[in-house]
Amino acid sequence: MATAKQEAGAKKAATKQTNEGTGIHAPVQPSEELGAIVGNDKLPRSQVISKVWDYIKSNNLQNPENKREILADDNLKKVFGKDKATMFEMNKFISAHLKK
Repeated sequence: MATAKQEAGAKKAATKQTNEGTGIHAPVQPSEELGAIVGNDKLPRSQVISKVWDYIKSNNLQNPENKREILADDNLKKVFGKDKATMFEMNKFISAHLKK
């Protein structure tokens, strides 16, 4: 007979498997504008955000005086709709460029 701890672990594993394709893990389709940064394949939202941050860091687009501010290059301007955005605003702009 399984212990309560083993049963809880099995239940948690089963829940994780059923959540794989939902929420932040659900694949989303980037718009053409966002695709120029993260690629055009469907990706989980978490990977989209990660790839955008990789792009920002590799292109040195954080404001050196305020690291929470992103200075948009031509590609990011198409996503943000403006020259700069805070890291908190960024998620709102990215969400507008994702389709389920």
